[in-house]
Amino acid sequence: MSNRDTTDISIRDDMIRLGQLLKLASLVEDGVEAAELIKNGLVQVNGEIEERRGRQLHVGDTVTVNGQTVRITAP
Repeated sequence: MSNRDTTDISIRDDMIRLGQLLKLASLVEDGVEAAELIKNGLVQVNGEIEERRGRQLHVGDTVTVNGQTVRITAP
């Protein structure tokens, strides 16, 4: 995957939870949708399937859902 396929999402704190990031990046409409995608193994964090909605993410982490990848950046 090349960098042009990745969207940068800036966060104001030093961490964000996975469910919050999915909503912030508009990868899901709400927490229920986020929970379903995560439960069904459709969300990857740094290339690995993630099953915890509350997973803490930090600057540099990447999240992929439905072929869309976002990378966390600092403001």
